[in-house]
Amino acid sequence: MLVGEYRDKTHIKSYVKRALRMSDHQRRAYDRLAPLHCIPLSDSPIDPAGLFTNRARTIVEIGFGMGAATAELAARRPDWNFLGIEVYKPGVGKLLSLVEEHDLSNVRIIHDDAILAMERMIAPNTIDGLHLFFPDPWPKKRHHKRRIIRSGLTSMFAERIRPGGYLYFVTDWEEYAHRALEILTNTPELVNEYESFADPVPWRPRTAFEAKAARAGRPVRELLFRRHGS
Repeated sequence: MLVGEYRDKTHIKSYVKRALRMSDHQRRAYDRLAPLHCIPLSDSPIDPAGLFTNRARTIVEIGFGMGAATAELAARRPDWNFLGIEVYKPGVGKLLSLVEEHDLSNVRIIHDDAILAMERMIAPNTIDGLHLFFPDPWPKKRHHKRRIIRSGLTSMFAERIRPGGYLYFVTDWEEYAHRALEILTNTPELVNEYESFADPVPWRPRTAFEAKAARAGRPVRELLFRRHGS
């Protein structure tokens, strides 16, 4: 088992259990489509690219929410494969319905704890990119230990990315953005593509969180780091 600062004896989770109601549509989609598109949590490493019918670049997205942006990007980029990891069942059900609606063959899902899935199932040097779009900012200081971007954990993420691959982080929480910049800058496997925050990447879909941030007047910050090597 990998040991680092991000772990304790009880495994600090980046989420809390919430009683989120599934719509009938989401429940039907989950029950019918999960066996086709969802990968169960396992203690054995997998070949992420082997989940798909082609050997295109494989991108992992942690915390895709209701999956609208994931489905939009997958539809725009049929030459990329997307492995989404999400703990909340309604979001998984919604993305599964979008996969069917848009006939997306380049999306697979792990419905479980993202940290455990990355640690146990994704072997080093096997993915081409990692997306972290608007993760929970855990704004109270006593909860910062739950953030998905935290010391030690980022090295484990970086090791899963092939040399030359990228980690792409987006948030509308200013303090979290600056703290993430500091942590990622001090992650030895990664190098910043910019001097500080990144310019928006044209291919990233706008999300519901982004629209909410704009209405609230919160600026969106983006970070784009590369894994050392070529």
